[in-house]
Amino acid sequence: MRERATAYKEKLKDPVLSSPEGSPTAFCFTLFPFHKESNEAEAKPEEDHYCDMLCCKFKKPPLKEYMTYLKLPDSIDSYTDRRYVAWLMLVTVAYNWNCWFIPLRCVFPYQTPSNTIYWFIIDIICDICYLCDLLIFQPRVQFLRGGDIISDKVEMKKFYHSTVKFRLDLISVLPFDVLYFFFGFNPAFRVNKMLKHNTFFEFNDRLEAILDKAYIYRVIRTTGYLLFILHINACLYYWASDYEGLGSTRWVYDGQGNMYLRCYYWAVRTLITIGGLPEPQTLFEIVFQLLNFFLGVFVFSSLIGQMRDVIGAATAGQNYYRSCMDNTVSYMNTYSIPKLVQNRVRTWYEYTWDSQGMLDESELLEQMPTKMQLAIAIDVNFAIVNKVDLFKGCDTQMIYDMLLRLKSIVYLPGDFVCKKGEIGREMYIIKQGEVQVLGGPDGTKVLVTLRAGAVFGEISLLAAGGGNRRTANVVAHGFANLFILDKKTLNEILVHYPDSEKLLMKKAKVLLKEKGKPPPGPPVQQPRGLASLFGQKQETPKLFKAMFGAKGKGGLAKLLQLKREQDIQRSRKYTGRAWANRTDGKAALDCINEKQILSLPTSSS
Repeated sequence: MRERATAYKEKLKDPVLSSPEGSPTAFCFTLFPFHKESNEAEAKPEEDHYCDMLCCKFKKPPLKEYMTYLKLPDSIDSYTDRRYVAWLMLVTVAYNWNCWFIPLRCVFPYQTPSNTIYWFIIDIICDICYLCDLLIFQPRVQFLRGGDIISDKVEMKKFYHSTVKFRLDLISVLPFDVLYFFFGFNPAFRVNKMLKHNTFFEFNDRLEAILDKAYIYRVIRTTGYLLFILHINACLYYWASDYEGLGSTRWVYDGQGNMYLRCYYWAVRTLITIGGLPEPQTLFEIVFQLLNFFLGVFVFSSLIGQMRDVIGAATAGQNYYRSCMDNTVSYMNTYSIPKLVQNRVRTWYEYTWDSQGMLDESELLEQMPTKMQLAIAIDVNFAIVNKVDLFKGCDTQMIYDMLLRLKSIVYLPGDFVCKKGEIGREMYIIKQGEVQVLGGPDGTKVLVTLRAGAVFGEISLLAAGGGNRRTANVVAHGFANLFILDKKTLNEILVHYPDSEKLLMKKAKVLLKEKGKPPPGPPVQQPRGLASLFGQKQETPKLFKAMFGAKGKGGLAKLLQLKREQDIQRSRKYTGRAWANRTDGKAALDCINEKQILSLPTSSS
């Protein structure tokens, strides 16, 4: 009642607050029972759709799901939407068709009245792709304005219409093909279709962003550039030959064989400056050949440089790895490092590079913001750390902060992770591989084998008085990748999470108690026969063991003898003080007492 009264007082002070009482349930009196049946029918889930094929019957998603997936969204994220990349690929295919075949059809006599209808149909399909891209897809692409992602329809359309890309796209869809009816089917009227180059370059950027090995596509694209330039040069050579007259001189195409392959072969030998071609005869041929040579040197050197950059970028990591390894080997040879150590260093380099693809993961993560580092660390390492019993129940954000501080170290087979007697200041979490805990008199007995997800060294990390000494040797069994967390880093993290700190301290006390327990000894044999009626004999107290020692009564005799010696020493000290007082009577009495005292042990013995 007091809580309700407080709530109503707050309601009176602030009328915006809603009433704490729940709304009453609406009561509906049903006159016709078939309404309930209809509601139950509506509540039933959709039936599964199955497809029968020969002797097999498998489940297939309904048509509605396909339509929902294929439905075009109101706004398109050009960086993450794979459907948009697929559409750009379709437009790029249409663009490449126009770029490759319009020059070919303009120069070579491949377009004839008998096959014009087929060329015309493919041209219409390409124009439809251009038009759909202009009217449907591009006005839906999101854009950035002042750091904000704009997804409003009106704003996206207005932004697209204000760009240069829209103007070029608009020119590329202008129907100059209607001039066919006045001047005949001349492919030169479709030259405007080659202005849609922005879509081609956008497709390249989006595709490289989603490919795992983008350098392969870059090499293919650069090769395509070279082939296209050779294609244009072959078309120009055939045009020049046709202008001079086919077979009129030794330099022009003679009209024999496959016209395109012969012209393409001439273009390759000219642009790559191989030589061995017929000498030009006329002024036109000389000027054309000089322009080809100049253009060939420039284009070929540019493409070779671009190819070198692409391959260099693809192998930059491998070159860095080789450089680091060569410098390390040179350093070890300079200081005459033993061959055994050198081989282990080489093995570490090779295994680290093969397993991680880099020598230090932190170099890659340091370039990213903290949020992205955390996102990558969660995806890669959170599943391993979350399985550790020591951190169960701790704050999740504390674990996230700890993930950013973990250091990954690779140990080779036989490497000591920690040795017995060392001061422990770190905790280890096994990310990959196995380690063995060694013990025994000679330190070679395998006590336990720890695998991925296991933790060791946590007692040294959580000890309140500082680092404890290691109690055993831990050796890597095979290649082991471990996470290391030191005490200083953990204390810096726990400052902000007091609840997690209390929980870890409690677990530390439990671990220290378990560590202090003596190891279980051999099982105690139960007495047999009549001895079992009297029960088990109690263990002798430690005080009596010290008194009697190992020989029973001999220990008591030694104790009495020690008592007599202490009494003699005490009496001598007392006699010395008495003689110092120089009193005759008391001195004589002390002499008598001393004789009596000295005679006591003799009589007792």
